[in-house]
Amino acid sequence: MPDMLIRNVPEQVQDVLKRRAKEAGMSVQGYVVQVLEEHTGRMTMREWLAEAAKLPKVPGLVAADVVRDAREEDDRLLEERLRERFPEAFE
Repeated sequence: MPDMLIRNVPEQVQDVLKRRAKEAGMSVQGYVVQVLEEHTGRMTMREWLAEAAKLPKVPGLVAADVVRDAREEDDRLLEERLRERFPEAFE
């Protein structure tokens, strides 16, 4: 795997990354790679809209409904993860 060097990272960003890596039981390098993988694994709004524009037009389909459904699914998944990690908070 090729290396990447990032210069001029603000000190407070480095501090947050170090703290979060420690909390996750990871090295800073491993944590940063994980964050980058998660970030690049999601489409940007521009990419999402470009993909959505390629979809066939469906009569009666409202884009706002699709976005709302996607957000509700995201919320549901987040709640599932939180319940798994912190069940006592949902008692």
